[in-house]
Amino acid sequence: METMVALAPVVFLVWSMTKQRPLASHVALPLTALLVALLQAFYFQAQLMTLLANAIAATLSVLTPISIVAGAILLNRVLVISGAEQTLRLWLESISQNKVAQLMIIGWAFAFMLEGASGFGTPAAIAAPILVGLGFSAMPVALLTLVMNSVPVSFGAVGTPAWFGFAALDLSEAQLLETSQWTALIHLVASVVIPVLALRFLVSWQAIRHNLVFILISALSCTIPYYLLAQVNYEFPSLIGGAIGLCGSIVVAKYRIGLRKEISGGQDKTAKLPKIAIFKALSPFILLIAILLVTRIQQWPFKAWLNDGSPWLSLGDFAVSQALILSWSSILGTHVVWSYKTLYVPALIPFVLTVLILIPILALSKRHLCQAASDTWERIKLPILALIGALMMVNFMMQGEQQAPIFIIANTLASLMGANWSYVAALLGALGSFFSGSATVSNLTFGGIQYSIAEQTQQPVSLVLALQSVGASMGNMICLNNIIAVCTILGIKNQEGAMIKRTIVPMLVYALIAALMGQLILHLLI
Repeated sequence: METMVALAPVVFLVWSMTKQRPLASHVALPLTALLVALLQAFYFQAQLMTLLANAIAATLSVLTPISIVAGAILLNRVLVISGAEQTLRLWLESISQNKVAQLMIIGWAFAFMLEGASGFGTPAAIAAPILVGLGFSAMPVALLTLVMNSVPVSFGAVGTPAWFGFAALDLSEAQLLETSQWTALIHLVASVVIPVLALRFLVSWQAIRHNLVFILISALSCTIPYYLLAQVNYEFPSLIGGAIGLCGSIVVAKYRIGLRKEISGGQDKTAKLPKIAIFKALSPFILLIAILLVTRIQQWPFKAWLNDGSPWLSLGDFAVSQALILSWSSILGTHVVWSYKTLYVPALIPFVLTVLILIPILALSKRHLCQAASDTWERIKLPILALIGALMMVNFMMQGEQQAPIFIIANTLASLMGANWSYVAALLGALGSFFSGSATVSNLTFGGIQYSIAEQTQQPVSLVLALQSVGASMGNMICLNNIIAVCTILGIKNQEGAMIKRTIVPMLVYALIAALMGQLILHLLI
């Protein structure tokens, strides 16, 4: 009975977002959080003050992901309004007239880098219109971008699904890094297959076979650096891996390595673009990477400065540190705490800082900036409600120690699957992305369940969480929010169901790869 009650909110959430007339995430998630709160109060006899404290902490915690999203969207809008995005499109399409090369450079490598920098739907928002502008059909482009944008997601938005998605679990730095290492390894193996499946939406098997060497070079030029970086860092693998892969893919395409000899005719548009215009269009990404590297490298002093917790101002349990870290300890006299690293969370630095530096470079006016800010607010005001609901739901589900709903669910799942849990762990992560629209929210929602199951089945916690992270990434292929977003951008109407039927096939292939890799790693560890 306890398991059924504990599962009720999860079942309600899945049902409400997948029924014939689904509820939007900004409605479904807050309603689910309310349902969990009521169950905690009246069935599990939870302490009301702790429930209220968790609600306050969840509301404040939304500042972290939403500030990152806002910063990413602000930069994206500045690129569009200034015309830099149009310059970028013309430059990218001029690199090669080979369709496979264009799809890999823009749909894979460029989107890979964009996911690492900002995530939250930005890759589809930028890459998909560029591909349609090159003459590709909208529907297959939407399918391709959904499938392609899976491998880099675990470390998207400067690693947000990793360091924020698993924040509630209080993992040690070593555990989080080990989780990232296994995550990257599974993705590396999948990257040999997934781009090929995505390309099939737009080109024939014959074209794929003729250009297979280029496809593999382009795919691995992103994921090999991605894997290597994940051995020491969980913020940069997608960003730096994507940047290296984009450069590598462009060079290989320019020299036609691994590409079919017959290149379709077309006017070379590179000559029409002054080098200074190309540099200006690329400058936001150059600045973004440079600022992130400067502020994240452990050996340099900037990271320590931005994380300085030395007291500066305090008012009761609320405090502000020298580095403007906001913290609230013992919320309402409970053990619940909250903090926000104003300068270290990738929002003001690097996104807002990059926009400020771009003002003279892109000749941005006050009107440009006001329009970008207005567009940003319009895009984030509903996701704020969805994220508050998700974070409240997670906090409430984890309240109660041994009697917490998450712990009860984990007990049941662990007893059902036992040592075989690694076969299906990734599917739970995919389910989270499917109904929440975010790998970060999936990790927040199901990370606690995965952690508990790992402990109860005596499987390595880092491996099970890696499978959760991989699942959350591959779930992007069938995520309703992502599908609706890319359809809106490309003007596709009433095709969501048909698209899920087509993207679920590569997602299940991904799940099979994850399950087999999970078993292989498990046998190596034990």
